[in-house]
Amino acid sequence: MIQDIGKNRYHNEYFEAQPQNDSRVLCYRGREILVRCEGETISYLTYGEVTECFPQLEGHATYLFSIDTVQYFLFRGQYGDILLQNVLQEFPEFGWEKIDLMRAACPQDAAFAGVTGMQLSGWYEARRFCAHCGHELVHSRQERMLYCDVCGQREYPKISPAVIVAVTDQDRIVLTKYAGRSFTRYALIAGFAEIGETIEETVAREVMEEVGLKVKNIRYYKSQPWSFSDTLLMGFFAELDGDDRIRLDENELSVAKWCTREEVPADDGVSLTREMMRVFKEGREHCIPG
Repeated sequence: MIQDIGKNRYHNEYFEAQPQNDSRVLCYRGREILVRCEGETISYLTYGEVTECFPQLEGHATYLFSIDTVQYFLFRGQYGDILLQNVLQEFPEFGWEKIDLMRAACPQDAAFAGVTGMQLSGWYEARRFCAHCGHELVHSRQERMLYCDVCGQREYPKISPAVIVAVTDQDRIVLTKYAGRSFTRYALIAGFAEIGETIEETVAREVMEEVGLKVKNIRYYKSQPWSFSDTLLMGFFAELDGDDRIRLDENELSVAKWCTREEVPADDGVSLTREMMRVFKEGREHCIPG
């Protein structure tokens, strides 16, 4: 999956780090990321490159995280705006690419950094001002948190818990396609947790809402951070309980159908959804503890 970066180690603890010239700078424009591409190989600007061209940005980078000893930084607010408006003039070998490029880009640790940085960048951009009193938020020096020094409001990064559910019945599984989205490949049932319910209740509710099926023997598989949508995904296998007639929620899905193991498409290795589909295709779902 996209967070499986081999021997590299992701360090997400926040501290007041000082960038070095070879520290990486991540830059975003909506759901686009600034990268240098050589085929599927990507690279990012360094702090030294940025501050040499834009000396007014020196000392204003916000630390994001590290992968091994490589530190990643972001320019926020007015400093980010300066970089956005002028970067292509100074670095024409770079370009804006859709964030979905990170699904297949390499090296994989750089791709993971690009996606994770987008989640943090979006959070910072949406939290410039206090939602309670309107004053500008200040970054804590101790943790990744923004606070208002007028009313005391605190803001932490947005993480939305969601479930991925593989509904099975012997040698069959329910595969779906989303309605009204550019992503047209087969997927599993998915949805966000609601306030006041357990994650197991989320599984049963989402399955009933989207395809009208009851499930039993709900078994947790594994989780995945999915920064494309600010989500922490939790994967579950569940068995059909009773009637197998699918009643499609056409607002959420364009397709939902029972498929055999042989009909399950091949895995692309990036998402929890695709990995769970592969587990079922290979008949390994029975090895998951109940």
